Amino acid sequence: QVQLVESGGGLVQAGGSLRLSCVTSGISSSYRMGWFRQAPGKEREFVATITRSGDTYYANSVKGRATISRENAVNTVYLQMNSLKPEDTAVYYCAASGFSYLVVAPSMYNYWGQGTQVTVSS
Repeated sequence: QVQLVESGGGLVQAGGSLRLSCVTSGISSSYRMGWFRQAPGKEREFVATITRSGDTYYANSVKGRATISRENAVNTVYLQMNSLKPEDTAVYYCAASGFSYLVVAPSMYNYWGQGTQVTVSS
């Protein structure tokens, strides 16, 4: 059974930082991992992705403020977010894709976590 479990969300002031974690089980470490977010009334959007070997790619909206990383030995993916803005407020989802090449569309990710809420106050 595949499980992705996010944690680390919360309420933070603008300019602050958060580190989100996603622990996976039941899937190979060869999967590409990604973070997405969804704000109320908006579509789910891509945030960042990382391959097994550590190649990363970021959405322009978070580039320079976010760092995605993974520890394959403990089946965990992280998203460090700095200089948070109110517009970063959303539910953040961890996802896994079987595609080895770069994919950013949610439909290209096979497995999803339940999400963790991030709220940034101004």
